[in-house]
Amino acid sequence: MDNDLEQLRAQRMEQMRRQNPGMAAQGASMPTSAGNQGQHNPEEQKRQQDEMRHSILSQVLDQSARARLNTIALAKPEKARMVENLIVQMATRGQLGGKLSEEQFVQILSQVSEQTKQATTVKFDRRRVGDLFGDDGDEE
Repeated sequence: MDNDLEQLRAQRMEQMRRQNPGMAAQGASMPTSAGNQGQHNPEEQKRQQDEMRHSILSQVLDQSARARLNTIALAKPEKARMVENLIVQMATRGQLGGKLSEEQFVQILSQVSEQTKQATTVKFDRRRVGDLFGDDGDEE
């Protein structure tokens, strides 16, 4: 598992070096030269990053966890993207021991939900029928 990730990282870094010879070794994503290469490069880099993301996710998620992630992506794409980013970061740092089961994925999902929880407040404004017309309701 760790060897696969290391090989994938090494391949990706080598590919980036070949495409942008003047790029720093830290993996900077901006091209260093202008011209035609600068016009097409961001799209190509985005495509490659998506491919890399999907390959890492397919390596670290078992089938049921991957299915759950796809279901979440249909309902809440931004939340799915946050979970994907977290899993990819954990995988590249070596924090994952093997493939994530659905139970482990649910735990990570609940952590993300806790962090992004928004307090929802509902305010009721109750009015009497007499208040709508400016009456006190005392006239009869």
